[in-house]
Amino acid sequence: MFGFFENEQAKKIKGHLCNLAALAKADGHIDEREMSFIITVGKKNGMAAADVRKIVAGNTNCLSDLPSTDSERFDQIYDLVEMMLSDGIVDENEMDFCIMMAEKLGFRKAIVGVLVRKISQGVKDGLPEDRIKEESLSFLNYNNIPQH
Repeated sequence: MFGFFENEQAKKIKGHLCNLAALAKADGHIDEREMSFIITVGKKNGMAAADVRKIVAGNTNCLSDLPSTDSERFDQIYDLVEMMLSDGIVDENEMDFCIMMAEKLGFRKAIVGVLVRKISQGVKDGLPEDRIKEESLSFLNYNNIPQH
């Protein structure tokens, strides 16, 4: 998997996959569609499916370096929301987890719920990811988000 000297990007990817796994587990079990989604995200970032499964199976607390740009933060929240929707059931625990993760990524508490719901609605409506991202980043800039 990752060695002792893993680079910053590898740490971010591992942390992101851990977050996705935690969301998948939020409703008590990991659906096969959720697992497939996590593996797809891992592969998109150059990881083998077996390594992704090890991360998902692990019960370790995955602390990762936080994304440093609004665009990277959006990408992580987008993946979390997309996975929340992947099994066709939006569990309240999953929604709460997405909102909590948006806060941890540095988005202001006052609007994270709106942001998560905005992304969720865009995905449900079949809008392209780049359009959802553009509209969400405009929304964030308008609302002076994130704050550290």
